Amino acid sequence: MRLTNCHNVDDFRTLAKARLPGPVFHYIDGAADDEGTKRRNTAAFDDCDLVPDVLAGVAGVDLRTTVMGREIAMPLFLSPTALQRLFHWQGERAVGAAAAKFGTYFGISSLATVSLEEIGRTVTAPKLFQLYVHKDQGLNRELIARAKAAGFDALALTVDTIVGGNRERCLRTGFTSPPRLTPGSAISFALHPRWTLDYLTRERFSLPNLAGHLAAGSTVPTSVADYFTRMLDQTLDWKMAEAIRAEWGGEFCLKGIMSPGDARRAADICATAIMVSNHGGRQLDGSRAPFDQLAEIVDAVGDRLDVICDGGIRRGSHVLKALSVGAKACSGGRLYLYALAAAGQAGVERILGKLRTEIERDMKLMGVRSVGELSRDNLRWR
Repeated sequence: MRLTNCHNVDDFRTLAKARLPGPVFHYIDGAADDEGTKRRNTAAFDDCDLVPDVLAGVAGVDLRTTVMGREIAMPLFLSPTALQRLFHWQGERAVGAAAAKFGTYFGISSLATVSLEEIGRTVTAPKLFQLYVHKDQGLNRELIARAKAAGFDALALTVDTIVGGNRERCLRTGFTSPPRLTPGSAISFALHPRWTLDYLTRERFSLPNLAGHLAAGSTVPTSVADYFTRMLDQTLDWKMAEAIRAEWGGEFCLKGIMSPGDARRAADICATAIMVSNHGGRQLDGSRAPFDQLAEIVDAVGDRLDVICDGGIRRGSHVLKALSVGAKACSGGRLYLYALAAAGQAGVERILGKLRTEIERDMKLMGVRSVGELSRDNLRWR
């Protein structure tokens, strides 16, 4: 399969699987336990149907929305994800450039493979920094200060990684960051010479935002699940979240909110946004899908902060369904990681273009001229 034959997220998944060594692909593709929650994240959208209106005069439609203090050109943005230069040598540089071209938010992880300073200097898109709270409090303070100095527009505190999920695919393949050479992985690396050559000959893999604090994940191989369990602060609570919000002082999002009660607590500590998310099904298998929870969370706090539906997005129609329920925007990770792995910046731009076209086309078919016209009147539940 070639890039020109990729027309949707599943096509990019197929191409990514062909181009990546098995352990790396299965890290992107896998989830926790039986992976039921991962499957449900997308399947949840099938339980709801769109009801279009016609004769609405939709020669032009407006895809813009405002979220976390910034207007974005389309109601879909790129969630922060870790380790991107393992998937393609361009990594966050490619994703940030694509986000800028499409005028939408670009999120980077504490476990990014490009520094906060470089992203702040080179990426013109609205920028979201995702903070993992480490046991090393000096590291936490440093990350917040560096993101602020680099001009990031918002900070997202991830709240659903108090321990690592049971990612059995990673256990089977032996995936670590950086990759550890084993008899099984060596065969897979050898069968993917283009990826292997890029990994060995281009910029050395590292996690620059952790430099000087942690070697795990950067020079000492570790699984992501083990990293979360050993390095992140399991005492993280609402008081600490409120203190981080105050220290940041700007647009502040909690990523991983799944209950109306927690959504209310987020509003109470003056968060300006929440990402309704289960970490792509990679943490608690058997938990609800973001779209399943969206309506009751919007009803609880939609008038107090921005509600973002994160996870399971594969089609423009999924975005319209979430916006109709009351989300301000949607976000996703795998939807662009497959494309990054398949073709670097060109792949990310192609999938964003395909999804933007789907959103625009589907809005016209729905008979709405702006995302603000979408409402639950457009929906019927099966």
